[in-house]
Amino acid sequence: MIRKHIVFYGSVQGVGFRYRARYAADRHGCTGWVRNEWNGSVTMEIQGEEPDIDGVILDIERGTCVRIENMDARSIPVVENERGFRTY
Repeated sequence: MIRKHIVFYGSVQGVGFRYRARYAADRHGCTGWVRNEWNGSVTMEIQGEEPDIDGVILDIERGTCVRIENMDARSIPVVENERGFRTY
């Protein structure tokens, strides 16, 4: 189990990114949250097994209109007993 803090840049706001993230996280059994930022980026903290987190990102990228140009990711401590995936 790992947790990542990821900031996505590109065409990531106003294109259903957060909805897709929540749907994909539920599908892959991941927990965490996602939110839009004032500068047009999207921030996500996601927790699960690494292949599942990779699957969530791939599912988001497959969405129409979403274009991830860059992302900054770093590992952070796991949140114990976290349930679900929230959008803000």
